[in-house]
Amino acid sequence: MPSKKALIRRPSPRLAEGLVTHIEREKVDVELAQEQWEAYAETLRAHGWETVEVDPEDDCPDSVFVEDTVVMYKNVALITRPGAESRREETAGVEEAVARLGCSVNWIWEPGTLDGGDVLKVGDTVYVGRGGRTNAAGVQQLRAAFEPLGARVVAVPVSKVLHLKSAVTALPDGTILGHIPNVDRPSLFPGFLAVPEDAGAHVVLLGGGKLLMSASAPKTAELLTDLGHEVVPVDISEFEKLEGCVTCLSVRLRDLYA
Repeated sequence: MPSKKALIRRPSPRLAEGLVTHIEREKVDVELAQEQWEAYAETLRAHGWETVEVDPEDDCPDSVFVEDTVVMYKNVALITRPGAESRREETAGVEEAVARLGCSVNWIWEPGTLDGGDVLKVGDTVYVGRGGRTNAAGVQQLRAAFEPLGARVVAVPVSKVLHLKSAVTALPDGTILGHIPNVDRPSLFPGFLAVPEDAGAHVVLLGGGKLLMSASAPKTAELLTDLGHEVVPVDISEFEKLEGCVTCLSVRLRDLYA
């Protein structure tokens, strides 16, 4: 079996009703969003990822942001309990999908809340953002699930953006990318690299040194290219209107069967 799988979930026809908390609401073109999602999925496939489509949740406007519903560490799939109550119906289909893939399934339980967008893995270090969607009990339960597997869990404050990965992601060498106005405490991250654009803080590691990132961050793309990385841009403008980014639209499972 391919060692690289990516869970994806097609946009709901109600996408334009999705939650917005830290930015002004803009009109979302749902038809364009569908086209952008198809192109995003095709880009993953073109770089060696087998896409696994989770059953759609048409009545859940935010369901395309599949990353928030599960956190993977090794072969364990931690099914989240989203901080927004309206999103909790999204997890059942994802649980079925990861179980079919042979993952060991665990859960976040009440009173814990955890969004997958608040979890950034860098090697065996697992950063978890404590913010509007993830509470202290959720952090504790994630710690209990992953530390016995060898993870080092580091909780960090998130107050300026929706999720931790709205503020920071990581390069292949572990360098943390962030747009300074969005990061509560850059000093918590070793090897922090400030980028000039909001969307520039978000990268997906495609493998082979290639970085998937939003086309709306050309200055950051130029910076990263100058540092020797190969940038693969995608247009996700309609999802960015809902505080989405390139990481939100998939859950990457590496070496699940290794």
